[in-house]
Amino acid sequence: MKKLNKLIAGFVRDEDGASLIEYSILIGLIAALVVAIIGAVGGWINTQWDTLNTALT
Repeated sequence: MKKLNKLIAGFVRDEDGASLIEYSILIGLIAALVVAIIGAVGGWINTQWDTLNTALT
C-alpha cells in the first residue's frame, strides 16, 4: 500500500506531462497561425498577379 501511495504522490508532483501538453498546444496554435498567414498572403499575391496580368493585356 505504501508503494501505491508513493507512486500516486510521484504522479501528482510530476510536471513533465503538464509541460508536454502546454508545448503541444503552443505548437498547434503556432501551426494554425502559420497556415492562416500563408492563406492570406497567397490570396494577396493572387490578387496582385491578376492585377498585373490585366494591366499587361
